Amino acid sequence: MMFAGFTSAFVVKRDIAGWTTLTIPRAFWYSTATILVSSLTIQMALRSFKEREMLRYRNLLTVTAVLGILFMLLQWAGFREIWHSGITFKGSGAGQFLYVIAGLHLAHVLGGVIALLAMLARAYVSKTRSYNSIPVELMATWWHFVDILWIYLLIFFIVVK
Repeated sequence: MMFAGFTSAFVVKRDIAGWTTLTIPRAFWYSTATILVSSLTIQMALRSFKEREMLRYRNLLTVTAVLGILFMLLQWAGFREIWHSGITFKGSGAGQFLYVIAGLHLAHVLGGVIALLAMLARAYVSKTRSYNSIPVELMATWWHFVDILWIYLLIFFIVVK
């Protein structure tokens, strides 16, 4: 709901005098590809867990976490590109909304990466083999959520400007 509120505010505010638009930085396109691949790897990790292929599960969870970190780094590079183009927090326009909206999305991805790292620690350290797939399913659902949300936000900023 928070993202719906912010994107609605963006639509309302874009007609004010002095509104500035922005070009989506190249790093955001790379981060999009990264998060799409990570969505695939988390789904494969879930399948591996359910099939009790624990080595494959751990490897795919590791790849997903690394891709999540790479996504965040690419987003940071995109923010820097926008900042260096002269779009800062001063003034009004799409850039200011992008910082807030994409920044909040980034916070959700960071939460997911932290959860992935906790799951990884448990997968590597845990002596007890519990094959309860609910935590893995919840993590996959969260990861798909942040993936779909990013696709929505990217399309929104491209189309609505």
